[in-house]
Amino acid sequence: MQHTDDMVQERREMVELLRRYGIRNPRVLEAFLTVKRHLFVDGESRMFAYHDSALPIGFGQTISQPYTVAYMMELLVENCSSGKVLEIGTGSGFQAAILDALGYRVFTIECVAGLYELASARFEKLGIPVQSRLGDGTLGWPEEAPFDAIIVTAAAPHEPYKLMSQLADGGVMILPLGSLASQQMTVIRRKGNRFEHEGFDHFAFVPLLGREGWPDSDE
Repeated sequence: MQHTDDMVQERREMVELLRRYGIRNPRVLEAFLTVKRHLFVDGESRMFAYHDSALPIGFGQTISQPYTVAYMMELLVENCSSGKVLEIGTGSGFQAAILDALGYRVFTIECVAGLYELASARFEKLGIPVQSRLGDGTLGWPEEAPFDAIIVTAAAPHEPYKLMSQLADGGVMILPLGSLASQQMTVIRRKGNRFEHEGFDHFAFVPLLGREGWPDSDE
């Protein structure tokens, strides 16, 4: 495939595909046009960076397909237009970069040491002002709470109460909730001590691991 180093045309084609799939928010589309996804994948996967598909990023993990990320970002922007966001599951760092491009103040947690190190190096190299840490994402980041929004990029078997407690009043959590086979994208809104739930489309994510997630099969 012929392309320039910046792959501008490929990025435009990806954004047009997202638009055809129903992504309409102009802020989200502009962020996907701005952030260079090919810088968040390596090796042979780079030539497929702007296809609407998940790609391997090592350590048994993948970078989510662009539509999935865009879907979550559109829900976020519609429910929380600005503020402090905690991302659970840094992965390659692509979604954190999108969050930054959308103007949020971004904190992100990754439980896989190798991915954490790679993503942190990318943030530094690209000058992306994301605060990242290695640890159990299901426990959140208490010393930085409360957050205006929390984004969970792995399948949760039930409501992650530790994370919910770190939402600001009026804050929102966006996460795939359900079985390992299929999860419903869910928005949880905090209203004082109450939490309201709204379900959307179904997706298939890798399991959320940690104290409030699925048990690790290696343990």
